[in-house]
Amino acid sequence: MISPVSTHLTGDGFAHALTSGIHRVIDEQDFLNRINVFPVADGDTGTNLSLSLGAALPILDGDNDRHLGTTLAAVADALLDGSRGNSGAIVAQFFQGMSDSAGELNRFTTYTFSKAVALGSDYAHDALEKPREGTILSVIAAFSRSVRSRTVEASEEDFRPVFEHALAFAEKALAETPEQLEVLKKAGVVDAGAKGFVALVRGMADYILDGQVAPRPDLSLLFDEELSFDTSAEGAESAFRYCTECIVTGTDIDRRKLRESLAELGDSLVLAGTKRKAKIHIHVDDPEDVFELARSYGEVSAEKADDMHRQHVSSHNAERRFAVITDSAADIADEDLERLDIHMVPLRIQFGERGYLDKVSISTDEFFHELATNPSHPTTSQPSPGDFRRQFQFLASHFADVISVNVTARVSGTYQAAQSAADRVNAPGHIRVVDSRTASTGQGMLAVFAAECALAGMTADETEAELVKLIPETQAFAVVKDLRYAVRGGRIPGYIRTIADLLGLTPVIRSVPDGRVGTAGFLFGRKKRIRRFARYVAKRAPADEDLAVLLGHAVSPDDAVELKERLEALLPRIKRFSVTELGTAFGVHGGPGTLVVAVQPWRIPPQDVD
Repeated sequence: MISPVSTHLTGDGFAHALTSGIHRVIDEQDFLNRINVFPVADGDTGTNLSLSLGAALPILDGDNDRHLGTTLAAVADALLDGSRGNSGAIVAQFFQGMSDSAGELNRFTTYTFSKAVALGSDYAHDALEKPREGTILSVIAAFSRSVRSRTVEASEEDFRPVFEHALAFAEKALAETPEQLEVLKKAGVVDAGAKGFVALVRGMADYILDGQVAPRPDLSLLFDEELSFDTSAEGAESAFRYCTECIVTGTDIDRRKLRESLAELGDSLVLAGTKRKAKIHIHVDDPEDVFELARSYGEVSAEKADDMHRQHVSSHNAERRFAVITDSAADIADEDLERLDIHMVPLRIQFGERGYLDKVSISTDEFFHELATNPSHPTTSQPSPGDFRRQFQFLASHFADVISVNVTARVSGTYQAAQSAADRVNAPGHIRVVDSRTASTGQGMLAVFAAECALAGMTADETEAELVKLIPETQAFAVVKDLRYAVRGGRIPGYIRTIADLLGLTPVIRSVPDGRVGTAGFLFGRKKRIRRFARYVAKRAPADEDLAVLLGHAVSPDDAVELKERLEALLPRIKRFSVTELGTAFGVHGGPGTLVVAVQPWRIPPQDVD
């Protein structure tokens, strides 16, 4: 096909070229993940770039006689909102610079294009608190210099030789990245973000040189089990745990001051955007510190915090055939989360106008303190499909299968959000979304069982089949100490609490096999609440087989110790008894003092992983 581009690049031409470039990046997603060793060897650069750039595809779709400046502004805004990770934020800022330079232009000449690319390069460089050579910044700068040399210095007016020359320069800069960063040289790879940008330029060149738009690829064809690189080089792991991002919207954001304040909190800082909207990307140990600082500059949205430590472990965990992920409605002992490498997508908690990521930007103790003292009763909301998709995309790029164990669909839309995300993942791995039909400790036990199966070497098919059998056999029971939290949350009418208080009744909540969670009965008396609850649970637990038990407590460690002792005395066939702090699933309506017990038949995977 003959290229329709010569001395001018129209809005439609730019849209076709950029679409082709984005398709190229998506095509190389898996390879980019596998060579990702800087700034953190977390294997997600390809995923982050694909998700970031993919946010612009709906804007670029169609052929509608586009205005160039308007199109670029919409692309820049979409990329800012959709950017993921370090490289995604840098690319978003690059296009923000191009947009600011293009202004009201209806088409690019080679000269105006060179100015736009130069400003984009400056914006990308300025977005980082500590710019490094040998990264995507080096390739962007080389691309910009080449365009300038051919247009400003050589007065070239045809886009085709300009792009051909610039692509060669960008590829040369990419090949030099291992000589500029020791971590790349030791691993024997080029920088993943830089290679992603070269893929973007190459895809754009496909259209500008030959009139071809690279097709959107079938990513499953790219999965190669044998492809691996040494990512153990020094500097491959961040000193901080959480990759944290958010968007700040304000009227006059002082980005210099915001950058200086953020720099004191962590590393790998990228601050993209404008005075009206800024995207923060930073690696920290406490994401809430970032969100709290951001709130002082404007309205905060799109908060996310990914556990890089757990992602790093997963990406190097070759002996497991599948990964396990759950949502934060599940309560799981910390030692099991770490030992079994279980990933978690946080629910969102809102106290009035203040929002948090469950178990990430607010701890269990902090949550129950707010619950007891804050006049605004909290509301919880399910993770968005995007929250799931981001983690699914990462895991499905490193594992052939992913099992997501989610809170019962009868009380939450979380399962549907996970399923929606799974349907939209573009990665080789297969996502299996499982409705646990329970919550809290019951859901946690099912996630732990799935992870035990993975550790024992079972396949995802075998594990999913065992989960289907185990779900109806997993029981969860809860007893609350004070009904006022359930009344405040609208879960029970005020008169029920009045009657219960007058008669000294303590309600018992339980999950049933069809996924419903509700009141199952009452205990008489308050003074012997724990003893009576232990008997209640023991009577309903299987008496003729070995058991696993998980107990969750809402800031009530002494009550948990007593309940554990009583259950062990009443149920002598307990093979494993774990205790954890209770999260929001029951805690938001039960309040401090709530106790939740899950009981499950003891099922040992084929290899005992005790």
